[in-house]
Amino acid sequence: MDANFTWNRALREQWEAHWNRQIRARLEGLTDDEYFWSPVPDAWSIRPRGTSTAPTQAGAGDFTIEYGFPTPDPVPFTTIAWRLGHVTVGVLAARNAAHFGAPEASYETWDYAGDAATALDQLTTQLDTWLTGVSGLDDAALRAPIGPKEPFPDAPMADLVLHINRELIHHLSEVCLLRDLYLHTKTAG
Repeated sequence: MDANFTWNRALREQWEAHWNRQIRARLEGLTDDEYFWSPVPDAWSIRPRGTSTAPTQAGAGDFTIEYGFPTPDPVPFTTIAWRLGHVTVGVLAARNAAHFGAPEASYETWDYAGDAATALDQLTTQLDTWLTGVSGLDDAALRAPIGPKEPFPDAPMADLVLHINRELIHHLSEVCLLRDLYLHTKTAG
């Protein structure tokens, strides 16, 4: 076994390798048209306050994120804007607040980005906060229960890190696929 191996490094490298080799460059140059583009009618998105017809809208600023509770069946398709909002707030910012001392964050209190550049800045800020927090976890902290702010409070922190890695890889890969679809749909013909 590698003498420099740590579980912390292995957990971080799973996400960092994906980010550095597959995702980061694919997000560069994201336009506002792509950010808000809806390939199907009635997709959930980030919209200017007061313009949504979704069952529920949340947000503290000029833009809100759409959702429904309970979640409709079938679940509506979601835009790049929605997916970036979900990852930034629900996956990262709320966890940064719960576990690493960042300001409180929720879907209801977030100031959602009205443009692609701001959304990517928000994402990068939350990613940096998350990775800094995870970097500070030793083996004992990775084994410790994550606590009552999570759905499975007795699960170890390492399980949460793996869950966040899966969420980031999953949703940001969807964003890349939507960019591909936009490119091939909007420039075809």
